Amino acid sequence: MNIRKAIKKDIPDMLSLIHELAIYEKEPEAVKTTPEDLLRDGFGENPFFQCIVVEENGSIQGMALYFFTWSTWEGCPSLYLEDLYVKESTRGKGFGLALLKKLAQIALEKKCKRFEWSVLDWNMPARNFYHSIGAAHKEGWLPYRIEGDALNNLAQG
Repeated sequence: MNIRKAIKKDIPDMLSLIHELAIYEKEPEAVKTTPEDLLRDGFGENPFFQCIVVEENGSIQGMALYFFTWSTWEGCPSLYLEDLYVKESTRGKGFGLALLKKLAQIALEKKCKRFEWSVLDWNMPARNFYHSIGAAHKEGWLPYRIEGDALNNLAQG
């Protein structure tokens, strides 16, 4: 097993994993991301995200796509995991845990006091896995999102 920072040549594998994740999350038609989007926003001069991949025998088996936020209450950065995905055929080999450990190391190197992510409420295998490593969902906080017409209306009005 090898964990490393994703590079431009990994974009096709990253996109393939994103599509596999969408299928797993029962949203196979939801992915609009293109290779050009990943190149522009992850590998440009000022990237919006970073990504690490896990390889076995030189073949990418999973990835963790993340970015940093900043806590006004803590006065320091937080690491936010947007997506963690390991190919279904290679689950159970410790790849997901290895990716999370690497992200925890990155968070500490960057002086983050928080490492956060979201998980679908029905995804009990993931939730049980996260609980087994000491993670917990935050009670009292509800995720919100504004998109599409509502976002446009807010910006214009």
